[in-house]
Amino acid sequence: MPKYTEIARRYAQSVVAGEIAACQWVKKACTRQLADLERFKGRGAAYRFNPLLTDGQGRKYRPADNLCAFVELLPHIKGPLAGTPIGLEPWQVFVLTTIFGWVDRAGRRRFRRAYIEVPRGNAKSTLSSAVGLYMLTADGEGGAECYSLATTRDQARIVFGDAQAMARKSPGFRTRYDVTVGAHNIHVLSSASKFEALSAEGSTLDGLNIHFGCIDELHAHKTRTVYDVVETGTGKRDNSLLWVITTAGSDRAGICFEIRSFITKVLDRVMEDDSQFGIIYGLDDTDDWGAEESLVKANPNWGISVRPEVILPLQAKALQLPSATNNFRTKHCNDWVSVDTAWMDIRAWDRCADAALTLDTFEGKPCWIGIDLASKVDIASMAVLFEHGEKVAVFVRHFLPEDTVFSAANSQYQGWMNAGRLLATPGNVTDFGLIESELLDWTSRFEVKAVAFDPFQATQFSTRMLAEGLPMIEVRPTVLNFSEPMKLLEAQVLQGKFTFDGDPVLTWMVSNVVCHRDAKDNIYPRKERPENKIDGVVAMLMALNRLVLDTGDSGFIEQGFVVID
Repeated sequence: MPKYTEIARRYAQSVVAGEIAACQWVKKACTRQLADLERFKGRGAAYRFNPLLTDGQGRKYRPADNLCAFVELLPHIKGPLAGTPIGLEPWQVFVLTTIFGWVDRAGRRRFRRAYIEVPRGNAKSTLSSAVGLYMLTADGEGGAECYSLATTRDQARIVFGDAQAMARKSPGFRTRYDVTVGAHNIHVLSSASKFEALSAEGSTLDGLNIHFGCIDELHAHKTRTVYDVVETGTGKRDNSLLWVITTAGSDRAGICFEIRSFITKVLDRVMEDDSQFGIIYGLDDTDDWGAEESLVKANPNWGISVRPEVILPLQAKALQLPSATNNFRTKHCNDWVSVDTAWMDIRAWDRCADAALTLDTFEGKPCWIGIDLASKVDIASMAVLFEHGEKVAVFVRHFLPEDTVFSAANSQYQGWMNAGRLLATPGNVTDFGLIESELLDWTSRFEVKAVAFDPFQATQFSTRMLAEGLPMIEVRPTVLNFSEPMKLLEAQVLQGKFTFDGDPVLTWMVSNVVCHRDAKDNIYPRKERPENKIDGVVAMLMALNRLVLDTGDSGFIEQGFVVID
């Protein structure tokens, strides 16, 4: 048997070393795996990688090797290789061994959800179908319910149909596992297991007890219904797997881009989830999609199932016809084509964190405050900025109703609340009185030069604070007020002239900010989804607006920074 885990390790090492061209998300997925191999060592480790396990019949096996060997016994069913055994490429071995190799102390899989994003033509359906047959027959699950799911019948049948054809062309597989292939399902009578295609179109998806749920081309889903049903349905089993494999799309408000965004945060170590695997093949922002080397980089099966003689003419066409550009970039470069781009280099931002930084350091010092109150059921943030030598230091307080903390889809809220990073106010609306109290406390501790606020949500609040003698100043959320502070803050972060106390909520918000650059090179903070909060960033930019205006001859002005009120 080939040493699959060694193939996977060499692949990961080659990607990280730059010997195999890959985008940042592939590099980070490989870095994560290599780091986990070092992190989870010893008897006390939460997880083990590819250990020797015992199945229900007393036979010894290693999970990653077992799966890969199983897949390579199945046949190709399409194209010039039809009828020949599948030969896994190193990138596929890496994906499969990482997902299936990690188990906890009880032998249960670590990864319960997998997200694989790869351009069209890279054998997505073949891989998914083979994994589905493994989960049906060789995963040791009694009564395994395996489904290929989609919003339409035709889409749901793609992966199932390939699995059906593989099974029909594999008499040894059918005999070994007592498999019967029907017109609408594949089943194993001895274990009461089945594999079927289901769609939201004409099927009742509620109440499923899913062992393996495969969602192909998630980007095509107009709603989150199918994904949520599968995620809920797999929660009823100890060793289930939600398997998503898709190309890029264009709907940045859809469920696919939501999951993709979460994956990038996990790979960026902004958020932690040891049960989620993710890898995204594509291009980096600086890559030229019109170059052949970019296609090689984005397509891991280049020259194998992705044929240069087919794709290069399509690339040439897209370069000449603007109407064909977006489709080509989406399907063959895996590019979520949009005018909005990520604002901050999150790694540079992380380097600015200083866990030893505390507000006590700045007692009696001048400060500038920004407040984004948002609505009473959403996050409100208050930022305070200080000059700190040649740097600017920021601290942010975040407030959210307690009811929202416990009902929100973002499970991180509770952890942040327990860590004291998110201040929960009792009830179902934010208690502005708590924010006022915090602001007055800062006023007693520091020399407050200005308190910037957006009048939209804060008329009564600002009136009360003016009565307390605070220097309340309106800073409306306009491009003129935010563009230059955003550019300045980004430059300061990249130059290491900015610092904060490591606040994970603020880091999450910074990672959520995207911006659109107009013809005049103006930018403005935006978020791609309602749940991607950026309130702390808005508050910080408002305070920065006032700091620069008040300091006049500071180091910021020397960099040509101008703010228009």
